[in-house]
Amino acid sequence: MNTPIYIARQTTLFLDRDGVINQRLIGDYVKRPEELILLPEVGKAIFLLNQWFRKIVLVTNQQGIGKGLMTVEDLNNIHEAMRKELVQQGAVIHEIQFCPDLADQQPNCRKPDGAMALAAQAKDPDIDFSNSVMVGDMPSDIEFGKNLGMQTVWIGPLSEKGTLSIVPDAIYPSLIDFAHAIRYF
Repeated sequence: MNTPIYIARQTTLFLDRDGVINQRLIGDYVKRPEELILLPEVGKAIFLLNQWFRKIVLVTNQQGIGKGLMTVEDLNNIHEAMRKELVQQGAVIHEIQFCPDLADQQPNCRKPDGAMALAAQAKDPDIDFSNSVMVGDMPSDIEFGKNLGMQTVWIGPLSEKGTLSIVPDAIYPSLIDFAHAIRYF
């Protein structure tokens, strides 16, 4: 599990939110700031990742908005509270991209579609997907990264999510384990 992952300098990191940064609410959505509970050592992990990566972009499917369970303002309040908590630990997420679409809606910006990454790249043309890493805990996260030519990292045990049609480049139990395994090539 402690196998190093090699990245180039000036790499962009794309991070999923639920299940990677905060506790996933099974069968529900984080709808208020107090429901977002950071996973152990996530602040420390993101602080370390800030040393390795030029930019960290959060990419998150948020169909709770599409279902009418929360608003964009609710999501912005959740992310503002999350960022404040992380900054207190010296950790910075530079940009947040979210998709409010329902899973069956067409067209759809949800992962594995690359729309959120393309929106981040439109704001920052220096983002090079072939020189980026996607970290997530769902098959759609790995597909998202692979579809765009990124290195992919799975967080958590594979057994919980079933089999993957696309294999990640690396697997780590947590974000802090990933942060400790990074090396430059």
